[in-house]
Amino acid sequence: MAPMSGTRIGGTHGLMVAILCLAFFLQCLFASRGKSPVFDEPVHIVAGASYIATGKISANLQHPPLLKELAGLSLALADIRWQGPVDQRGGWEWDAASPFLTSAGVDRALFWARLPMLLLAPLLGLAIYWWGREVAGPRAGLGALFLFAADPTMVAHSYLVTTDAAAASFSLIFLIALYRYLQSPVRKRLLWAGAALGLALNVKFSAIFLFPIAAVLLVAGAPQPAGMRARMAFAVRSLAGMGLVAVLAIPLLYFSWRGPAIYLRGLHRVNGDHAAGFLFYFAGQLKAHFASYFAAAWLLKEPLATIGLAIAGAAIALRRREIPRLTKLFLLVPPAVFFLACTLWADDIGVRYEIPALVFGYLAGGIALAALSQRRIFHRAVALAACAWVALAAAGIYPDHLSYFNEAACLPGHADRIGLDGGSRCGPEWLADSNVDWGQSLPQLKTWLDEHATGRVVKLMYFGFLPPAAYGIRFQPDANIMVPLPARGLYAISAHDLAYGLADPRLDWLREEPAAVVGHAYYIFDVGF
Repeated sequence: MAPMSGTRIGGTHGLMVAILCLAFFLQCLFASRGKSPVFDEPVHIVAGASYIATGKISANLQHPPLLKELAGLSLALADIRWQGPVDQRGGWEWDAASPFLTSAGVDRALFWARLPMLLLAPLLGLAIYWWGREVAGPRAGLGALFLFAADPTMVAHSYLVTTDAAAASFSLIFLIALYRYLQSPVRKRLLWAGAALGLALNVKFSAIFLFPIAAVLLVAGAPQPAGMRARMAFAVRSLAGMGLVAVLAIPLLYFSWRGPAIYLRGLHRVNGDHAAGFLFYFAGQLKAHFASYFAAAWLLKEPLATIGLAIAGAAIALRRREIPRLTKLFLLVPPAVFFLACTLWADDIGVRYEIPALVFGYLAGGIALAALSQRRIFHRAVALAACAWVALAAAGIYPDHLSYFNEAACLPGHADRIGLDGGSRCGPEWLADSNVDWGQSLPQLKTWLDEHATGRVVKLMYFGFLPPAAYGIRFQPDANIMVPLPARGLYAISAHDLAYGLADPRLDWLREEPAAVVGHAYYIFDVGF
């Protein structure tokens, strides 16, 4: 295995790391200030506030508590506290979430609840830089950090009180700790790896897939020389020790010695809120499952330059003899397992589920950028052009990062819709749900209505949880919007609902050019005018 490089970050590289992490933080901060809560956030927020107020974990068990506790603690420090009753049977949080936010002031409560996520967001960037530098040097680390910092999907999800981005952070931190343990398998490093695994398990239940990942890497990285039986024994001992430390974190974060039992109960409730028999949308079709969904989501939702660099970097890493075999396994096994788990078990509702796998695309892309920067002028120009492409994607979609699609989404039939925001205008033709609209653009809709529809009541199809009235939007929920011949009036249709409407060949009017697209999330149709 390659020797560890120094862990200090200084000089020009240290300054560039700081600038990139700050740029990512500021994107998240300013985008957050203009966005309403996404579908899942209100319930997570009120659950976290109740945890801090009562010291009991009874709400929203289908997600582990760590991030919700951080949000609840931040709210408490701002003197925003849960003061209502708690039903030990659970489920009460759905009714309590919106009144809790509105009574505290939505924007104020949202800022303080999201603040811990904002502060944690650059942590993943630092971990990506560290790992890229260990694999292929400082240039690769900086390249990987740049691809992360300019990625619309990462900006979109890193400030939310949800679990997807933080799951990637703590999963990568665990893998780094595991890597260090294999370099020197001493007790101290085993304990650090176990602690990191415990944090990951308390962020998102999908972290259980770190166990098979770790098992493969421990067998492959067992001290040499050793036969397969000795390798297996080393892996079992090490993983058992890490697992024991990780499990000890569960009672602490569940505020109860019964934490492991509550954890298992929550694990059985994963996706329990999802409607049985629901059909998912992909490319104009509705099905219970699409085998190619998450592959297509990656190819459509990441900047094309990032995709190209990731593929090239993976090929370079596989060919390079100076990169040890175990390091290559660390680059390839985790994303393969995460992606396979999404494909087999996750609902087809968002690229966000594969964020832990996306991280390794940035790492591979950083390797490609480092290789290009060390060759001829032409190759350096290619690297610079790729970076400019990625930066343009981040700037062009701001502040609507969640709705980003690359240019391929509009090809070949709608090349005229490609703009500075890539192919985001064509997003609903491919994907729905949290890929296009998750309830985040109510403030922008309110501003548009005030400027362009004074005195009119909009017929709204809203895909979110917090009532639009919380932002002062006068609207008429209309169950008869999705009909072949809608009545005259002003319609604002969520990109999620638009996507499902495009799957119905009878709704030709939804294929017409809208009067406006607000926040990349609401399609405005002025029917009869």
